[in-house]
Amino acid sequence: MSNALDTVFAALADPTRRAILSMLLEDDMAVTDVAEPFEMSLAAISKHLVILTKAGLISQEKRGRVKWCKIEPNAMKDASVWMQSFGQFEELDMDAFERFLEAELTSTS
Repeated sequence: MSNALDTVFAALADPTRRAILSMLLEDDMAVTDVAEPFEMSLAAISKHLVILTKAGLISQEKRGRVKWCKIEPNAMKDASVWMQSFGQFEELDMDAFERFLEAELTSTS
């Protein structure tokens, strides 16, 4: 489970990927629609989508000539359970937790 958690948290560490997940909460989206609000190339967005897909946070399927993205609602269940275990001690400061994750990811790279 630890490797799966590492993959999910690494995917969530990037603000662009978190924004993509927020967009997909509304509805399934074509890759080109996902890319539209970002000031980066379609290739760069595709790389983000690959990371989210490998983490199991989204799925992609081709419908005709269009590739669609869909959020996987149960994908963060293990991460959520893991984070909630810290709630028994004190309220979790998500900003501090994000800084911790970024520091950990930087130190292991």
